[in-house]
Amino acid sequence: MMLQVLCRRQRLKKKDFHILVTNDDGFEAKGLQNLVKALSQIATVTVVAPSNEKSACGHSLTLSRPLHFIEVKKGFYKLDDGTPSDCILLALKKFFSKKRPDLVISGINKGANMGEDVTYSGTVGGAMEGVLQGIDSIAISQVCNNQCQKVDQLEYELAINITLELVNKIKKDGFPLKDRKLLNINVPPLKPNEAKGIKITYAGKRVYSDDASVHLNPRGKEYFWIGLPKLEWIETKKEGLISDFEAIKNGFVSITPIQLDLTSYSDIKTLKGWI
Repeated sequence: MMLQVLCRRQRLKKKDFHILVTNDDGFEAKGLQNLVKALSQIATVTVVAPSNEKSACGHSLTLSRPLHFIEVKKGFYKLDDGTPSDCILLALKKFFSKKRPDLVISGINKGANMGEDVTYSGTVGGAMEGVLQGIDSIAISQVCNNQCQKVDQLEYELAINITLELVNKIKKDGFPLKDRKLLNINVPPLKPNEAKGIKITYAGKRVYSDDASVHLNPRGKEYFWIGLPKLEWIETKKEGLISDFEAIKNGFVSITPIQLDLTSYSDIKTLKGWI
């Protein structure tokens, strides 16, 4: 059943809850701007976002050069050429040395982050850094049609509604996951009245290819440009469960619990015998 937003927004007093927000689309991204505007009505919000797009940077940190905070406006900063993980780590160092934020939200990303894409995603990487630092964290992404040309026209309304309701629920009931686990949310490209509800999902299997184009620059030197593959996936079945891809296909919001422990425990015995 779709979570209801309207009557619960007033339960959350701004002074009682502090949210640290980042993204990987850059500080000017519409998804970030719209989300921050909505969150600021119900919570204290600090924003630290990359100065430019950092899509597919994963959970990377910048170790080869210094980074600088640039204040955009009160409570809103861009980190000069930083990644989402840089943003979270350094924001905690600079702004939260005495009291940690109650929640990290990374997004709203322009484009899906489903299946194995979570390992590429800078959006999910920002949430990963949050949980590594002991803070409850959410990554949220807006799935697109037609390679995201028209996604801004949706105004991210459904994604914002879901995020607001989850914030209220976390405030009331606590975060549902244990340490080093995060919520990865993907939202179908629909208006709120068109969505069918929410599904708790597992990460499906994405179809991957070497999607890159080859060109020559004006001086005849060859260069490559990695492209954006189509959102295709392998049909998988797990009894009683649905994948994030299937949920989105059928008009549901997908919420997937993600853990940072990538150990394949079912293969430990096999590996011991093999070695």
